[in-house]
Amino acid sequence: MGAYILRRLLLIVPTLIGIMVINFTLTQFVPGGPIEQVLAKLEGNGDVMDRLGGSGGDAGGEDAAGGLDSKYIGARGLPPEFIASLEKEFGFDKPPLQRFLEMMWNYARFDFGKSYFRSVTVVDLVMEKLPVSITLGLWSTLIAYLVSIPLGIRKAVKAGSSFDVWTSGIIIVGYSIPGFLFAILLLVVFAGGSYFQWFPLRGLTSDNWEELSLMGKIGDYLWHITLPVTASLISSFATLTLLTKNSFLEEIRKQYVMTARAKGLSESGVLYGHVFRNAMLIVIAGFPAAFVSVFFGSSLIIETIFSLDGLGRLGFEAAVSRDYPVIFGTLYFFGLIGLLMGIVSDLMYVWVDPRIDFARRG
Repeated sequence: MGAYILRRLLLIVPTLIGIMVINFTLTQFVPGGPIEQVLAKLEGNGDVMDRLGGSGGDAGGEDAAGGLDSKYIGARGLPPEFIASLEKEFGFDKPPLQRFLEMMWNYARFDFGKSYFRSVTVVDLVMEKLPVSITLGLWSTLIAYLVSIPLGIRKAVKAGSSFDVWTSGIIIVGYSIPGFLFAILLLVVFAGGSYFQWFPLRGLTSDNWEELSLMGKIGDYLWHITLPVTASLISSFATLTLLTKNSFLEEIRKQYVMTARAKGLSESGVLYGHVFRNAMLIVIAGFPAAFVSVFFGSSLIIETIFSLDGLGRLGFEAAVSRDYPVIFGTLYFFGLIGLLMGIVSDLMYVWVDPRIDFARRG
């Protein structure tokens, strides 16, 4: 097993490099880079050229920058010295290959640099947005597992009964409702829209958070996260519940279950003593991957509706503004976490069922 883990760890390096190469290459062909973003903001500001020591309206300025128009749309009237300083500041004065190698060397040392458009490092920026993702990801995953697994087991035991039928109907309806629509419905009904004003509209905490006692802070936090967490986990119930149910149904119909019943074991003894470990293998082993996907796959729509400033909104804003340090830094870090969680998932399989040996796979 140790050799298998070492082999998987070594495979992380080329896999991560491949992910970064593909995404870095794609950005070279996407129009509207960070320099274009700056030029678009500067274009039309009458006092910009005065602060830069030049005049955008004279013929010399037009001629000097005219050669740059083919490369940077909107650069007309800006002095070439200013464009060159922007390229140097953003590192675009170097060839793409050199920029990529330097970026990967820095990332290997977990130096993710600073945001182009915010005076803060990428690490500090991510840490600032992380509480929202922790809230949505952690609570959504835990609640989904705590509710869906018992429900799925119950549906498997009562397969074909009225309980199984009406719970399946509720699950399908919940799964078919888009997350953003359900979030709006929650706001309208429970956050002062047209009916009740039981929950706040935005944020993770109240304005008087610092003045509250410990129990008051806990209650205020839970009060604020109820609606966004509910909206973010509604669709995950269906997948996990039906996965649990189908896994148990498949195991219940196997020969060893009939043998255990023939030996006189109680139904609960058969279910939890024999069926549970085999049926829950795929569910439990998939927990690390499921947690990471929810944790780092923050919903931009949910965050926007509930005015939460998390990683989802950070990624969207970075993509729109072409903030490459934020885009590539988060891609590298979360990609690394995802690959490591793949190894953890394999270890979870072995932990749940020691008969599995990945080291002997062909």
